[in-house]
Amino acid sequence: MGLGQHAPDYTRPDVNEKCLFAGPRNSATLDPARALTRWPGMTDETRKMRALVIGASGGIGAAVATALAARGAEVVGLSRSGDGLDVTDEASVAAHLGAQEGAFDLIFVATGALEIGGARPEKTIRDLTPGAMADQFALNCIGPAMVLKHGLALLPRDRRAVFAVLSARVGSIGDNRLGGWYAYRTAKAAVNQVVHSAAIELARTHSKAICVALHPGTVATEFTRDYLGRHPSVTPGEAADNLLSVIDGLTPEDTGGFRDWAGKAVVW
Repeated sequence: MGLGQHAPDYTRPDVNEKCLFAGPRNSATLDPARALTRWPGMTDETRKMRALVIGASGGIGAAVATALAARGAEVVGLSRSGDGLDVTDEASVAAHLGAQEGAFDLIFVATGALEIGGARPEKTIRDLTPGAMADQFALNCIGPAMVLKHGLALLPRDRRAVFAVLSARVGSIGDNRLGGWYAYRTAKAAVNQVVHSAAIELARTHSKAICVALHPGTVATEFTRDYLGRHPSVTPGEAADNLLSVIDGLTPEDTGGFRDWAGKAVVW
């Protein structure tokens, strides 16, 4: 991912047909001490932490799912390419999430794209088209909003749970000093508002839950190659470790926030 963006789905070699991540191929050699038996707020040490990753075949989504599985978690991954999940279609979201059983300690939404249908980020408002803006809103804002709508029922009420949505620093209004990228910036600013509003509502019924937007940093993937330039970047695996470290440290007081890969608050 580049400049805080995340890429469309690509083929994921470590996922089976049911999208249940059993762990990396060398999982038998994992140090048991790394197992997630101490997910914050988990009192039953015999129960595995459960995670649902939406967009599990994309660069960051696949890396997050693999990292969680390596730490001993039970991970269910859903994506467009692997499961036919279309986050822009509410019926598809409702069907896929409605088929899930039990509660998840973490729901991680990693869907999204910087380029859709060949439309590149705008350098000037003269480049902006209604179609490009509508496509960005559909995938980068409405999609996560529908996952929130139908996914909140999968969060437990009796213990800590996290609903994390990948956003991007370019969606920050206060941090925008360069302009451009109208459609993508606006869609990300909009999804931040969705996350913040949902956090307020969620707190009324799930006092231990945390709903946040996360900026992953500049992550190198095939889909961001043209936008990296001289920006320092990390691999998807490094980005996943960074994001999970931030998630591990969140408390209910952090709900509704927007944080970067290092855990620092990002201005709205």
